[in-house]
Amino acid sequence: MDFNLADKNVDLIKHRKTYFLFTIAIVLAGAILLSTLGLNLGIDFESGTRVDLVSEEPLTEEEIENEIAAVGLTADDITLAGENNEQASVQFIGDLDQEEALELQGHFEEAFGHEPNMSTVSPQIGRELAINALIATGLASLGIVIYVAIRFEFLYGLAAITALLYDAFFVVSAFSLLQLEINIPFIAAVLTVIGYSINDTIVTFDRIRENVRKEEQEKDIEDFDHLAGIVNKSLLQTLTRSINTVLTVLFAAVAIWLLGSEAITSFAFAIVIGLVAGTYSSLFLAAQLWLVWKNKHMQKQREKPAKEMEGSES
Repeated sequence: MDFNLADKNVDLIKHRKTYFLFTIAIVLAGAILLSTLGLNLGIDFESGTRVDLVSEEPLTEEEIENEIAAVGLTADDITLAGENNEQASVQFIGDLDQEEALELQGHFEEAFGHEPNMSTVSPQIGRELAINALIATGLASLGIVIYVAIRFEFLYGLAAITALLYDAFFVVSAFSLLQLEINIPFIAAVLTVIGYSINDTIVTFDRIRENVRKEEQEKDIEDFDHLAGIVNKSLLQTLTRSINTVLTVLFAAVAIWLLGSEAITSFAFAIVIGLVAGTYSSLFLAAQLWLVWKNKHMQKQREKPAKEMEGSES
């Protein structure tokens, strides 16, 4: 699509305070959701047992629930998979003791003709996985800041990581609101969103840096309005590319979300809302934050010689 906005008189900077207030409101709402509803942690991060079933005939949730009830247990989640629902994943939060596990395994084998595959996550392993996921996300964020700081400058890196943290927090908050399961595929989805978002932000920052250098070759950047004009011009020049890119990925993600198997529904949903959040943060958060911080930095640089002169005279 060709939105051809580069030469249009559109001011994306004028409402930056509204963008900041909107972002703060989203973050506060997310913090309230996390502190009240919390997260629906799957057995990847909680102790529990997963049983993977295979049958010659199509399965239904009701049929599986009845078989589980026959041995006196209740499943916390049942996910059907396969072209004709001939596979299923059953999750039990909390450890099944050895007697319950053996009884369930034998009952499923007799009912469906195949021995089920059972795996158990202990509380210690669940905590270690959660901690490792947080450490991995933190290290990835630190690496991004260092890379952007070296590739561009520190303020670019600070603005980029702020936008990335917002993207990840937005997805986590949405999952808290809808009480969707947090599992390993969810972590993969969040990291995918972060990767897309940093790519989009880098493209925008690269254009801002290029336009700032061109402007500085002709004359000094005098004030906030001058710098804001350069940032606005850069955003308009990259806006068409950002929209086209996100729409291309979004169409594929929505198709997977709506038409894909139930097993990857939450993964696709996280990608969809993460792409929307990432596009917003690249255009209306990262660039706007850099503008405000860069202007303050330039003001300090301009005031420094005057203060040094006053000090030398006194």
